[in-house]
Amino acid sequence: MKILLTGANGYIGMRLLPLLLEQGHEVVCAVRNANRLSVPAEMRQKIEVVIIDFLTPVTLDVLPKDIDAAYYLIHSMSSSTEDFDEKEQLAAQNFVEYLKPTGCKQIIYVGGIANENNLSKHLWSRKNVEGILSQGEAKLTVLRAAIIVGSGSASFEIIRDLCEKLPIMITPKWVKTKCQPIAIRDVLNYLIGVLGNEKCYDDAFDIGGPDVLSYKQMMLEYSKFRAINLTIIDVPFLSPKLSSYWLYFVTSTSYKLALNLVDSMRIEVITKDTRLRDMLDATPVSYAKAIELAFKKIKQNQVVSSWKDSMVSGRFRSDLKQYVEVPDQGCVKDAQKIQLENPELALQNIWAIGGQRGWYYGNWLWKVRGYMDKLFGGVGLRRGRTHPTKIFEGDALDFWRVILADKDNKRLLLFAEMRIPGEAWLEFRIDDKNMLHQTATFRPRGILGRLYWYTMLPFHFFIFGNMLRRIASFKEV
Repeated sequence: MKILLTGANGYIGMRLLPLLLEQGHEVVCAVRNANRLSVPAEMRQKIEVVIIDFLTPVTLDVLPKDIDAAYYLIHSMSSSTEDFDEKEQLAAQNFVEYLKPTGCKQIIYVGGIANENNLSKHLWSRKNVEGILSQGEAKLTVLRAAIIVGSGSASFEIIRDLCEKLPIMITPKWVKTKCQPIAIRDVLNYLIGVLGNEKCYDDAFDIGGPDVLSYKQMMLEYSKFRAINLTIIDVPFLSPKLSSYWLYFVTSTSYKLALNLVDSMRIEVITKDTRLRDMLDATPVSYAKAIELAFKKIKQNQVVSSWKDSMVSGRFRSDLKQYVEVPDQGCVKDAQKIQLENPELALQNIWAIGGQRGWYYGNWLWKVRGYMDKLFGGVGLRRGRTHPTKIFEGDALDFWRVILADKDNKRLLLFAEMRIPGEAWLEFRIDDKNMLHQTATFRPRGILGRLYWYTMLPFHFFIFGNMLRRIASFKEV
């Protein structure tokens, strides 16, 4: 079958793609930016890539006419606290228009469990998208899931942050809300199982794991697995807004996502049918097993996708390409270089920068800068990096975004997503003479921007110079 995969850069899409290829399907990946499709070169050769932004006017004849089925995995919840529902509606309407000239027979959509009458804005929007997709000519199959648990999933990473960082928690009352978490492997099995299955046409199915747990129980179960002594004290006076700030400052989530999550956490998301499980003879794993599987991936450095690499995890909204050429006009720079004795070692160190490795010098100063950024509404350092040694364009790297990662030409270019009065780039490049060039470029915004740069100069003098020397010689013990 020829499959259209939207959201191919997303958490589920990145994991679904290799499974579809393994089954022999032809896959057409619809992405806004082809450079952000972080897949190995051998996999890239097996797929077709089309550039589509589903929030812009429809351009027909972009898709192949012989599409058999399409996965709709587009969500906008973490991009806004106010108009994400309008964006999701527009994207779904445009998607239906794009499919009209094709021969697509089935649309598969992952929504949210919506069995309550009083839905959150997030769950209402997911249900609204179902209605729009059902108006298309293709048959619709909807999988309604609660919390998805897996390495790199937003829900798992939030619980992980809370339990690992706070041995004693004062929590809001929504921690008592019941939900039915499901492992990412089971979601993927369902997504594959319904493909081309006519019994699933024009139908919606709740999918969940075998355990019905409160958020409090989920955190306690996580702590038990990790052998962490955790005390949870829930209080009734934490408002949704205060709860959102609590999640934002403690975890790696953005404030917009935290606010939307808190709004949804007051609603019980429990499955009311097991038809699909019986139809596909599926046996979902327990929540405890889902945690164990997630940590196996983490320990083996096999986290395929993470919500933190999503563009909406930071303040970056533009096309990456416009930042590849670092400007000269109206900018201030800190440019340093060093002759390398071992260029391969230096290149490996560049590709391992950030995350657990840190920034080679003054890591505590980088952490302070991260805390300050978080305090003023930025992303801070909590996003880390998905893989300790691999970097792809578009990845989040602490409070930077990877603009260019060209290992063959020995160049890494980062763009700052921290809160600053201007725009900032950090570039590492090794030339043909084995000279390592490290350049920090700042384009200030007004007088405040220039004051910021000159205030930071003393720190830059020590940090950037020592960082360069450490990158040139650092050997992991």
